[in-house]
Amino acid sequence: MQAFAYAKPGSLADAARAAGMVDAKLMAGGQSLLAAMKLGLAAPQSVVDLGGLAELKGITVSGGTVRIGALTTHAAVAASKEVAAAIPVLAALAGGIGDRQVRNRGTIGGSLANNDPAADYPAAALGLGATIHTDRRAIAADDFFTGLYETALAEGEIITAVSFPVPEKAGWQKFKQPASRFALVGVFVSKGSQGVRVAVTGAGPGVFRAKALEVKLAAGWSGAQCDGVKIDASNLNTDLHGSAEYRAALIPVLAKRAVG
Repeated sequence: MQAFAYAKPGSLADAARAAGMVDAKLMAGGQSLLAAMKLGLAAPQSVVDLGGLAELKGITVSGGTVRIGALTTHAAVAASKEVAAAIPVLAALAGGIGDRQVRNRGTIGGSLANNDPAADYPAAALGLGATIHTDRRAIAADDFFTGLYETALAEGEIITAVSFPVPEKAGWQKFKQPASRFALVGVFVSKGSQGVRVAVTGAGPGVFRAKALEVKLAAGWSGAQCDGVKIDASNLNTDLHGSAEYRAALIPVLAKRAVG
């Protein structure tokens, strides 16, 4: 790991200024950035540690919305009675991320900003129609995830919170890769004010909505509606863990299980 400058701002305003430094990288829990730096996949000139910003931590539930501060850890979301009461599947999803170390250090904002193609939180955000709040604006989940490890965030833009509308119904199923516990394929389904949404992670170069399944489930919220749905494998991943065709076949199976 090469030498780099380190800053730990005490306020969001200070963090925004530090983020404007040349080749600066923002760090939340460090579970993605530090690993990439150790492997030589990232070599920023400066690291801006957001860990001291208490204003970016915490959970509130009000008016049919669950709002989670960007620096709230996966473990805190999993243990939250408020989240469990409002969106039980979101608490369950958080409790299944990585291992205990990752859950106690990793944050929801960091996960979304990193946008790993097999991460769990992007599926929850897209599957629930969440809004990602930053120090500059609010971004709908449909507009936030733009490609492989890419998002709509501008250079130096800081996620401050994520708000999830409470759905009528929701479910989540992950076929995990045993070593990493990332999703080989993960499917998040919901029915609520934004209609039926089905988000898939792990199968392609980024999280995406499975429109064919959404159409079927909009006609009837039943696992049986997923039977016979064909998912196009042409843009899905093939690797040592499974072919694109295998992943395509898993998507409706996991969607059926998620619906229950």
